[in-house]
Amino acid sequence: NTFVTEKKKTELYQELGLQARDLRFQHLMSIATRNNRIIMRMEFLKAVITPEFLLILDYRNLNLEHWLFNELASQLAGEGQLVTYSLPFEFRAIEAILQYRISKLQGRLNTLQPQILETLEALVDPKLLSVDRSKLHILLQNGKSLSELETDLKVFKETILEILDEEELIEELCLSKWTDPQVFEESTSGIDHAEEMELLLENYYRQAEDLANEARELRVLIDDSESIIFINLDSHRNVMMRLNLQLTMGTFSLSLFGLIGVAFGMNLESSLEEDPRIFWLVTGIMFLGSGLIWRRLLSFLGRHLEPPLPPHVPAVLKKSQPAAGRVELKNNLKAETFGLSRSTLTNQ
Repeated sequence: NTFVTEKKKTELYQELGLQARDLRFQHLMSIATRNNRIIMRMEFLKAVITPEFLLILDYRNLNLEHWLFNELASQLAGEGQLVTYSLPFEFRAIEAILQYRISKLQGRLNTLQPQILETLEALVDPKLLSVDRSKLHILLQNGKSLSELETDLKVFKETILEILDEEELIEELCLSKWTDPQVFEESTSGIDHAEEMELLLENYYRQAEDLANEARELRVLIDDSESIIFINLDSHRNVMMRLNLQLTMGTFSLSLFGLIGVAFGMNLESSLEEDPRIFWLVTGIMFLGSGLIWRRLLSFLGRHLEPPLPPHVPAVLKKSQPAAGRVELKNNLKAETFGLSRSTLTNQ
């Protein structure tokens, strides 16, 4: 049975036997017991569980109508896919809330993952000479959302782990074990509710751990893609710098032999200007000299920009035959290099 009611806060905590601070809205995650009541805070979702009913506080502000009236009722009645249908009511209530929280986290991850992958695929394309700033802005927003998701998963895991580390807290969550004598007798005869509660919490802790691993893989992928983007940008920047340097060398070569043309352009009389072939001779010398100088400068640039060859490493380490489970590596370097005539490394 599902019903909606409105009560004052003072009446509500007096009716439940709780303190005012227990019903205070705090945007954090915690699972605690007070006076045979379970108080669950899942950030904005806050619930009070008793052996008879589940109370969701202020659901209208959270847009929970669909979950409350279409999914939660069937889950508490044992008609859903929950595995706690044969256990007391508080087991089904705890699992329903944990499942709702995990499904929300899973939905956030499923929304972020394709967006991040699509953005990274567009950014790491080596054909692009520049980076699209709109894509970077989208990646920045998605990275921020991913960080928030990782924080929520971490808090969720820590909240459950605090209970798993304390056996008394697990016992306190089994409300029907202490209120219903018949349930207590059944638990002593073979059904250990504390172990069932521990398995329930471990199940959702494992699901949160899987989501955290997927989010961590996305984070590593973003970091690796950023390195690739920086490498591509550096490569394109080096190409532009090399082109600029080549053009500067060409301009220097033309300017150097252009001095000949400057000398002939000073309107000074000489016997050379009377020869009709001197113009083509001087022009040819200028272009030929400029081309040769530019070629020599480019060869000089190529020699200094090529990556150095790796140094030759002499084969000084010789592996001997293994004997009695040991492998000996003998180094026959000269004494003047390391101050030793021979060093033996023995690995058991």
